[in-house]
Amino acid sequence: MRLYRCLVFGLVCVCLSLVSKGEEDGLSGCNMYEGEWVWDDSYPLYDSAKCPHLRSQFDCSKYGRPDHFYLKYRWQPSKCNLPRFDGKEFLTKLRGKQIMFVGDSVSLNQWQSLICLLHSFLPQTQILDELDKLVYNYTFPDYQVSVFVYHSTHLVDIEEEKIGRVLKLDSIKSGSIWKNMDILVFNTWLWWYRTGPKQPWDYIQIGNKIVKDMDRMEAFRIGLTTWAKWVDAEVDTNKTKVLFQGISPQHYNGIEWNEPGVTNCSKETRPINGSTYSAGLPKAYYVMEDVLKKITKPVHLFNITTLSQLRKDAHPSSYNLFKAMDCTHWCVAGLTDTWNELLSVQVTN
Repeated sequence: MRLYRCLVFGLVCVCLSLVSKGEEDGLSGCNMYEGEWVWDDSYPLYDSAKCPHLRSQFDCSKYGRPDHFYLKYRWQPSKCNLPRFDGKEFLTKLRGKQIMFVGDSVSLNQWQSLICLLHSFLPQTQILDELDKLVYNYTFPDYQVSVFVYHSTHLVDIEEEKIGRVLKLDSIKSGSIWKNMDILVFNTWLWWYRTGPKQPWDYIQIGNKIVKDMDRMEAFRIGLTTWAKWVDAEVDTNKTKVLFQGISPQHYNGIEWNEPGVTNCSKETRPINGSTYSAGLPKAYYVMEDVLKKITKPVHLFNITTLSQLRKDAHPSSYNLFKAMDCTHWCVAGLTDTWNELLSVQVTN
């Protein structure tokens, strides 16, 4: 991916293109995505019981999770320190701005965490708007900051047609809404490999060609490339900061963390020690990284993949309203608060 450093000489701004993985955070060149989890008694950053509008699928404490170890870990980068989230600083520096998370339920997961973090600073604020079935907005009027989430499982369009639901790999019609934001945080992957009743489309279309199915990793590449071209063509990155979230991992296969025979996260109560995940990065990560490198405008890889792989303990498992095993999403409070601490570094510096 190309990132940019700009130097001002008089009235002339010279931008130097840097080819990188998008992992530097702007604080003395430190890679804040490399590090390990350490115990910290001062965590969590808020009491989830006091957070309004917290969805039942993320509220592990309310639905009976007996251990609280997962709340007590802090991310420690290898060569610097991650600043503790400061709601006042966040809202002050982003006064008058609009932030939007665009993606699947993992984006909703992070949005919920950010609302809880900010609400703990301004508990009297409770302005939540459902703009339509796809968009929610939480506003902090004292600072004129709005935090949106836009539900889009694939980023590209899915449309109802006579033949059924069609996943259009070369079409993005919702972009006219997204590009007006000051900060955009994109995410997609969770729904690309789903089949059967959980699959949200019946056919795939590329140009004039319609097929019943295709290699899902290739479909992901094509869809993500459409999004990348949209960024280059439509987003004014002088006004709008664009971040793309790394692949959020699942923990259903214990072989990945050296526990053969384990088939979910139900009994996991501690993170993986150290900085590496034995299974390595998922295949989708490499597809994502390859596409992002081809974007000519400045886009930051919000690289939460490895640090989240280490948190096999941070999922709701069965501690949700539905009692269903969930090793895909994350407890709130929990890991997603760290995502937002990392996000704060990116958007307030």
